[in-house]
Amino acid sequence: MLPKVLCVVGPTACGKTTLGVALAKRFNGEVVSADSMQIYRGMTIGTAAPTAREMEGVPHHMIAVADPAESWSAAKYAAAAAPIVDGILARGKLPILVGGTGLWLDALVRGHGFAPGHSGGETRRILQKRLEEEGMAPLWAELERVDPAAAARLHPADEKRVLRALEVYMETGKTITQHNEETRAMPPRYDAVWIGLQFRDRQDMRELIDLRVDKMVEAGLLEEVQNLLDAGIPAGATALQAIGYKEFLAVAQGRATTEQAIEEVKLRSRQYAKRQLTWLRKNEAIHWIFWEKNRDFARAIQISTEILTAEGLS
Repeated sequence: MLPKVLCVVGPTACGKTTLGVALAKRFNGEVVSADSMQIYRGMTIGTAAPTAREMEGVPHHMIAVADPAESWSAAKYAAAAAPIVDGILARGKLPILVGGTGLWLDALVRGHGFAPGHSGGETRRILQKRLEEEGMAPLWAELERVDPAAAARLHPADEKRVLRALEVYMETGKTITQHNEETRAMPPRYDAVWIGLQFRDRQDMRELIDLRVDKMVEAGLLEEVQNLLDAGIPAGATALQAIGYKEFLAVAQGRATTEQAIEEVKLRSRQYAKRQLTWLRKNEAIHWIFWEKNRDFARAIQISTEILTAEGLS
């Protein structure tokens, strides 16, 4: 039998942290963050990373573990998080994976690894140089020849994924289509129970996101961005391209006003929440809990407890 884990998922500002902590206390669990920005140190405000008070004594992992100058992928995250999950299981506790970065969660639960190659590798540099010198047309023709299924699935303008598909073929002799098919045929690393949170009325979600952004600004988001710059984090770092940081980086550099940044962060956050829901809705295993106007955590804990009990986790 595969070891069981709990995944608490949903779009930004839906209450994942609160529910995750409550369930950890009830089911003897520890939380593992699955948020692509909460991994960075010095980025507490803009990522809504849980404070010590919000953690309520529950151990939390994979928060503030990386330097903001680093660039992390789903593969790197899964490689770092899996030993932590296994350690929680070895202690007889329930790993509770909490976050809205769907690709990272899937990578950790699935546990199959990724095809070789990465953006900083020699093969990628060769392909990138060809793209700059020759343009996309010959690279796209090459992809159509070696992996027609990938070419049919991708758009010629999607340079990142086209280069990735060619990179996998050049490094392994297998197409990325073949690799993905072989991966899907393998059993997952963990038996995951999925609980999702979302608002029944999209407008309620938008209002809560706007309120959260206002609170982040009041808490010192601009100062947090300035502190990162003062610490030597380059403006082009992946961490500073995150929603909230990119917009307030423009303020720090005098390219935008605070008011402009606030409106932009709200817009980008709402768009991101929509994308998160689109990704998560593909997962038919998620037990959805729908919020009405307000978030009723007592009800959510009760429903979650019934789900987990039925899954043998009581």
